[in-house]
Amino acid sequence: MIHIAETVTVGSIEGFLDTEEQARLAAVMNDFLTKEDRTRFGTQRTTSIHEIPGHSHEQAMAVYEPAGRVEVPEIPEEAEHLLQHAFDRARTALSRVMPSISACRPWTYVEYGPGQHITGHLDGIAPDPLAWPRQIAGISVVIHEPEAGGAFYVESAASDRLWSTRLDHDAQAHGYADGMWLAHDGADHSADWYAAMPRTRWSVSPAPGTALLYGSQLTHGTEPVTHGRVAKFISWLIAEKDQG
Repeated sequence: MIHIAETVTVGSIEGFLDTEEQARLAAVMNDFLTKEDRTRFGTQRTTSIHEIPGHSHEQAMAVYEPAGRVEVPEIPEEAEHLLQHAFDRARTALSRVMPSISACRPWTYVEYGPGQHITGHLDGIAPDPLAWPRQIAGISVVIHEPEAGGAFYVESAASDRLWSTRLDHDAQAHGYADGMWLAHDGADHSADWYAAMPRTRWSVSPAPGTALLYGSQLTHGTEPVTHGRVAKFISWLIAEKDQG
């Protein structure tokens, strides 16, 4: 049974990747990202993992990553295998914070250089919160720290404007705990109501190898890098329908 607390909470798993695993992942991606490929996945990229209904890829990228970034949505098999192994190893710790999570989607590699960042947004229990599987949280693991800037943040908000639907009578039939709230679609900076909504920011700069967990109905983003670059892997943690 999915509880709203899972979708609006934060957590961390220190040592999600050890130093050898971090070094191996860095080596794999450095080998993969030749100068040509770094350009292809960076300044020449025309699509994004982020989408906004009714907007083109270019428009969505301008909203979410206005200064660009390197984004590799299909990482090398060795890196994917290593990260999925780390997820499996962390299941016990994960289950204490987000007990409904049963799987981790394929990982994406991203890099931010000076001036680059991701704007605040909700991932949502997308694309349909009443269909399976359901996106419970995001996960982010830094393997290379910037010299300055680039902090990850979440933003809390008490505004009723954020919430669309409360499942009062049929929540359990849909796999949710009673009283489950679902956030409005389009909670990103393409929406004037969202951009104007008061929010309180909580920032963190985790140690490399630490996994950050952030609920799918919680605003998150990153502050601009000021010096150096940050390299990280991100994915989404899901709940699958019980087939039993």
